[in-house]
Amino acid sequence: MTDFLAIGESVADIVRTPDRPDVPHPGGSSANVAYGLARLGRRVTLLTQLGQDEAGRLIGAHLASAGVEVLTDGQPGVATPTAVVTLDGHGAAWYDFDIGWTLRPVELPAGVRHVHLGSIGAVQPPGAAAALDVVARLRGSATVSYDPNVRPALLGAREEAAGRVERCVALSDVVKASDEDLAWLYPGEQPGTVALRWLELGPAAVFVTLGAEGALAFTRAGRVTAAPVPAEVADTVGAGDAFMAAALDALASLGLIGAAARPGLAAGLDGPALARTLHRAGTAAALTVSRAGANPPDAAELAAALTRSGAVS
Repeated sequence: MTDFLAIGESVADIVRTPDRPDVPHPGGSSANVAYGLARLGRRVTLLTQLGQDEAGRLIGAHLASAGVEVLTDGQPGVATPTAVVTLDGHGAAWYDFDIGWTLRPVELPAGVRHVHLGSIGAVQPPGAAAALDVVARLRGSATVSYDPNVRPALLGAREEAAGRVERCVALSDVVKASDEDLAWLYPGEQPGTVALRWLELGPAAVFVTLGAEGALAFTRAGRVTAAPVPAEVADTVGAGDAFMAAALDALASLGLIGAAARPGLAAGLDGPALARTLHRAGTAAALTVSRAGANPPDAAELAAALTRSGAVS
């Protein structure tokens, strides 16, 4: 039994900093979200592809350490994807990927109440078709979230990429994107303009992260702005995924996951609830950027940080 099913790529991030040795870190957007949810005490299964190689063993052990159940399609000869992550002097990350995504249909775990779809695994053929099929199969019993986590080098033509992203948005109840994602997908458009248009495709809520400027949330009832949570940045790897995991954890605590909760999702996310969700998610992201790699907080760390900030954990 599992409450959350995350679908997407697992990637070994080879973090490269000037004048320092390369350091491998487990990564991949959906893998990071699964890990973050498990660290917060949620039951999570990750549907992904891992090779029988050093990178695959590194990621598998990392996920297991938090209690994530890993489900693969059993294909032989699969290589674990890698990404060289180059950090600038401010800790901002740039990625050079070596990724194949050939996911095939699998037997799904029982009890899934929420499906999270992420990044490369949602849009890169041929595996994206199997990922989207899982969402379609489970949407009758589970709510759905999506994070495009845009990687321009892997997406091809911008207009076609935007169309693939919008197909995922239309399947989702909750969407999270960064302002950088939206700037690449829709050059010259304001994040709020895009978020409102995405709401018309079907989601109940769209979250937009703004890096050091905080975050926004949009529902049909209105917009909520969250101030940034102060942090001393080691690097930004995994910050958005930590935000997503903490936001989903908050929704689960509010009883807003599962298909039965779908009719009340928008109504349940009123202004105060959205503000608390954004602050909780922003705090998780701030803790993550304060240390190297995609290393989100556990439940105790997040509760302590929220207490220090004066928020109710």
